[in-house]
Amino acid sequence: MLPPSPELSVVVPVYGCRDCLGHLHERLTRVLDSLHADHEIVFVDDGTGDGTWDDLQALARRDPAVRAVRLSRNFGQQAAILAGLQHARGRYVAVMDCDLQDPPELLTAMYERAIEGFGVVYGVRTRTGTPRLRRAAALAYSKLMNLTTRANIDPGHGCFSLLSRDVVNAYLRVPDRDRNHMLILYWLGFPHSSVPFDQPDRHSGSSAYTVRSLFRLAGDGVFFQTTVLLRWVIYLGFAVSAAGFGLAAYYLALRLSGSAVEPGFTALAVLILVMSGFVIGSVGVVGLYLGRIFEQVKGRPLYVVAETTDDAGVPEVVSTVEAPALPQR
Repeated sequence: MLPPSPELSVVVPVYGCRDCLGHLHERLTRVLDSLHADHEIVFVDDGTGDGTWDDLQALARRDPAVRAVRLSRNFGQQAAILAGLQHARGRYVAVMDCDLQDPPELLTAMYERAIEGFGVVYGVRTRTGTPRLRRAAALAYSKLMNLTTRANIDPGHGCFSLLSRDVVNAYLRVPDRDRNHMLILYWLGFPHSSVPFDQPDRHSGSSAYTVRSLFRLAGDGVFFQTTVLLRWVIYLGFAVSAAGFGLAAYYLALRLSGSAVEPGFTALAVLILVMSGFVIGSVGVVGLYLGRIFEQVKGRPLYVVAETTDDAGVPEVVSTVEAPALPQR
């Protein structure tokens, strides 16, 4: 049986950072003990398969404040965050990465802001330990995201955040399948504050995100959190139609004025190719949105829990699927 709800929970999705788990736990424990508040650390093993789960079980056996959740496979960071938030019991819940680029020591200042009444407190990177090319790509992604969603997200914001229980409960009621932690928090609209920090280099290893996965994530975030792409297709369609009418009026004027009009077979071929490409592209965009709708209405869970640990570190096999339910008609 679980003890009463703690004051503060820390949710840590775990993937590709087995080597730094011990350091992360040590630093987190030191910071949380200094706050003199009941706390828990919820690690979510996102289908690592590299022995991380054994290490998390060992941590849970040594430290009663540690709880661990193992997902049946790799569902992605957003699903792991959701799983952690659903298992977290604290009055306040922090979300942070496992690679120590989110310094645990910042939680002290974030918690102080939270108890002042802010529903969301963001950790804002003023200097990042990531390579320059990736920083430039992240900045471009943020600008494009703000252009398409009008969310006005600070480029320094990441998943590092501290949420009140009211925010967590509202967050868990969002049934979106294509989730973005930052966009959901911005959309919820609770009062927020920020605490700046210099992001250190990774403790060990490299990011689990490949260039391909980053492009896919960027595309999903920019285009499938909004219908702006469909609007752009409509605007482009109107522009092409207007150009066609303009060209027709131009040739009609030439004909009425008695000027010779060259056959222009090359121009006709180019026009056919341009129009065909536009039509195919437009249908493809609509198909992508329909595919997203199909994935959403299937109602499959966003993640599946394979195993958890209780406060004594004993594995407990979870037979039920845990995920936010889609609203019923």
